[in-house]
Amino acid sequence: MATTERAPGKASPRDRLLDAAARLSYQDGVSVGIEALCREAGVSKRSMYQLFDSKDAMLAASLERRIPWYEAQLTHPDADRATPRERILHVFDRLTRASRDAGYHGCPYLAVMVELKDPAHPASVVARQVKDRLTARFRAEAERGGARDPGLLARQLVLVFDGASARAGAGVERLDDGLVTATVTALLDAAGLT
Repeated sequence: MATTERAPGKASPRDRLLDAAARLSYQDGVSVGIEALCREAGVSKRSMYQLFDSKDAMLAASLERRIPWYEAQLTHPDADRATPRERILHVFDRLTRASRDAGYHGCPYLAVMVELKDPAHPASVVARQVKDRLTARFRAEAERGGARDPGLLARQLVLVFDGASARAGAGVERLDDGLVTATVTALLDAAGLT
């Protein structure tokens, strides 16, 4: 689920750096160098350090900036009328559709946590918050839908989401064969979600 980018000439240096960090870290990983980020953004290293304390801070700010867009992608278009089951299944439908994109490399927040391996890294903190919010979203829907153990169902759903995202992002699994929907539906049924 990559973000849409602004035209480079119309954005501020800060925005261009954040766009470059989002694009390159998703495409190439968080180890992308400062020189490459600055070159991509058309911003000098000096300017970058005037805007951000470090590359780590820039990466965290980039991830933070994408949260509203990312979460909006996972929100059912008719959330007020949709049932909890429909709202949950929509998340996985969006994941399936996103995975068809040739540039799909998995969930950007999961990728950051896996690559960095440091839970205290500023980008890991942001990524973990996003994953915690997804878990809370699933739990709230499970509670609304009358699941027997909403906490367990939420954890199971995040596990499926992250596993499917990682496998599709690595190119070892195609999500468009219905496996994800069938797996999630089985979990919802087993949990008693209406």
